[in-house]
Amino acid sequence: MPEVVVYHAAGCHLCERALAQVRALRAELEFDLREIDIAGDPALEGAYREWLPVVEIDGRRRFTYHVHPDALRRAVAQAGAQS
Repeated sequence: MPEVVVYHAAGCHLCERALAQVRALRAELEFDLREIDIAGDPALEGAYREWLPVVEIDGRRRFTYHVHPDALRRAVAQAGAQS
């Protein structure tokens, strides 16, 4: 099953929207979801802060700033087919 990881931070309105979209699509698609708050972790802050939210699928960065639902559907289906 594909793994979708959403890197986010509190107070980020784009993050809130992306999380809502990914959670909603989880009802329709099969994938494991991890939500990672980068706050307080210097390594994660350095790697992700300027790109938030960041959505990775099976370790590959697929979205920054905005989640495109149809593209997420295709990416999850593609990842599931490769598993």
